[in-house]
Amino acid sequence: MKLLPLHNHQDNDKIIAIVCNKRAGKGNAIAVLAHLQEKLLQINISHSVFDNDLPENFDRFSAVWLVGGDGTVNFFINRFPHTRIPIALFKGGTGNDFAWKLYADKTIDEYLEIVLHTSAKKVDGGICNGRYFINGVGIGFDGEVVKAMGANRILSGHIAYLLTVLKKIFFYREKEMIIQTDKRSWNEKLFMLTVANGCRYGGGFLVAPQANINDGELDIVLIKKISRLLRLFYLPKVEKGKHTHLSIVEIDRAKRIEIRSPEILYGHLDGELMQADEFMIEILPQKFLFLY
Repeated sequence: MKLLPLHNHQDNDKIIAIVCNKRAGKGNAIAVLAHLQEKLLQINISHSVFDNDLPENFDRFSAVWLVGGDGTVNFFINRFPHTRIPIALFKGGTGNDFAWKLYADKTIDEYLEIVLHTSAKKVDGGICNGRYFINGVGIGFDGEVVKAMGANRILSGHIAYLLTVLKKIFFYREKEMIIQTDKRSWNEKLFMLTVANGCRYGGGFLVAPQANINDGELDIVLIKKISRLLRLFYLPKVEKGKHTHLSIVEIDRAKRIEIRSPEILYGHLDGELMQADEFMIEILPQKFLFLY
């Protein structure tokens, strides 16, 4: 791998806080942390590393670098929801879907260069049942998949997600949902409902390919009732983001959405499992600052 040269910094008054989830990515986060520390030492930028012993705030730092996956950034924004310190996210998890939205498929050194030289940009967040999210909320089938993955101790990331999808896809039954947005209301039996800020889920499924993280709205992707035989046929289309024109798919945008059901539904918040019979979701425009 060809590494980009890191510029020598003259403004070495920067102090970086690195928050590393050392359990993320089955050791990958630890390797990323070591690489970042080596680079920062080379260019003489001060930094402090935190794992469990987080400070009350990060006000003395010029930026917070998160090393982990979607769960790590979800944990951080819920622990420090009102921080105005610029955040960078380094891919140390297994899915890394929001990091992909920010940095695509760049190498760690390529987006380290970006993080060191760019200005912070405002990014929308969201809130669901009192908990903050950055990438999105999934209710229905993908919630069941996340629940099932909780028992998986061997595989992780996109492969684990895909295998769990294949295991569950023929036996899942659609759930009745009563949906109300700031524009309309209706009820329907749905295979899954995604409320998206980012566009990718499950380590590589482009569920909401047109989602924008700073447009002040949430993308709503509804996948309706699908015959069991067609589910496997449609799966690769969803993975590649080629499903938006299908008759079983409906896409909308809203600032606020309420989902109710006569039964408890499983869902996920940035990949973190949740369950409820009522989901109150709202966009938080320009809530966070990210370096990308």
